[in-house]
Amino acid sequence: MTAQLIDGNALSKQLRAEVAQRAAALTARGLKPGLAVVLVGDNPASAVYVRNKVKACEDVGFHSVLEKYEATLSEAELLARIDALNNDPAIHGILVQLPLPKHIDDHKVIEAISPLKDVDGFHVASAGALMVGEVGFKACTPYGCMKMLESIGMADLRGKHAVVIGRSNIVGKPMAMMLLAANATVTITHSGTADLAAMTRQADVIVAAVGKRNVLTADMVKPGAVVIDVGMNRNDEGKLCGDVDFDGCKEIAGFITPVPGGVGPMTITMLLVNTMEAAERVAAAAA
Repeated sequence: MTAQLIDGNALSKQLRAEVAQRAAALTARGLKPGLAVVLVGDNPASAVYVRNKVKACEDVGFHSVLEKYEATLSEAELLARIDALNNDPAIHGILVQLPLPKHIDDHKVIEAISPLKDVDGFHVASAGALMVGEVGFKACTPYGCMKMLESIGMADLRGKHAVVIGRSNIVGKPMAMMLLAANATVTITHSGTADLAAMTRQADVIVAAVGKRNVLTADMVKPGAVVIDVGMNRNDEGKLCGDVDFDGCKEIAGFITPVPGGVGPMTITMLLVNTMEAAERVAAAAA
């Protein structure tokens, strides 16, 4: 058995077309969705991510602002810029690209963003809303993973066991909460888990999100399981690969996401969805 691929590029295209329609409708009413992206320093990977995010905004008809600063920018100056963007009615979403230079406190910066404009879904208020099932912004990567599950008819995971490998605030923890909200029975595993394979072999859905190559191998997967690979690593030849041993696992799994072309494109797409929702909430409040 060879697993069916969950094509992140194709699903992204479909979702972005829907966002573009919603953006056009809102713009016609005099409110153009706006996203501000803030980049501090010259991390080459961050520069690529930011460029992709800005281009994606333009493609769906958003107003986008890219603010680039030298790595010497002070924390106080960055916080002042965020405050100005919080108060800018043309901006509905604010994204500060991480990592930030060492002298700037990531947490302080994220918490300075208004929860109404926290389209990355990293603010404590967003995390709290997810925890208790209130309306807020969902972290983009796990949100994208949920859309992928939805696309294969697994919107409701009642009776399914989902195992998340990783406990980061950006992916692992919110992923577990979203799976729980979809009625899955959820196990969170991490570096302190004694027997990872014993957990994953029971799973109907596995989400690997630790940033470590081959953390999930074929012998750890139950036949027919859904495998979602959030990892972004390089193999010995320097090619992009995930956390999952793709070649091995695809022979056992029922569905699997490739790297690249799986979760990656979905992350930016869900950023657009969140920004769209932020603008629509502003429009609804003004109506």
